[in-house]
Amino acid sequence: MPRLPRFFVPDLPLHIIQRGNNRQPIFGGRDDVTFFRDCLARAARNRGVAIHAYVFMTNHVHLLVTPMLATSVPKMMQSIGRIYVQYFNSTYRRTGTLWEGRYRAAIVDDERYLLTCMRYIELNPVRARRDRRSGRAARNLSTARCVAGIPPGRVSQAVPLINIGR
Repeated sequence: MPRLPRFFVPDLPLHIIQRGNNRQPIFGGRDDVTFFRDCLARAARNRGVAIHAYVFMTNHVHLLVTPMLATSVPKMMQSIGRIYVQYFNSTYRRTGTLWEGRYRAAIVDDERYLLTCMRYIELNPVRARRDRRSGRAARNLSTARCVAGIPPGRVSQAVPLINIGR
């Protein structure tokens, strides 16, 4: 039986989680993270998706995004999957899927939940004990740099929270 199509509402924030197959690593090193971040930034820009928060863990990714169109998120994730998986498989001489099924997307329906979700994403490395070097790893793999006023590089600027979902 075919999968049911997903239903996304433009201008309504989403918390997206994409896990590695069998919870295996999806990043083998810093170059992989940089390449993934560049793929994400390009796909988000091309498909009309605002990125508000993100964290790249060893075996999964969390994104807090707002799509401009109903098709923005599926097209963005498809683009990332096609480009990054090909890169990863080629780099590590592997074949097959990198992802554990489809990405999960939960609607963030009010500002309070939006802030809770953002905090959850930012603290994910700390909870996973990834941040053993005084927060250095977490700051480099998440939007914590943006919150601290450090330019986010190539990932899109977050829109003011008051405008999200309106």
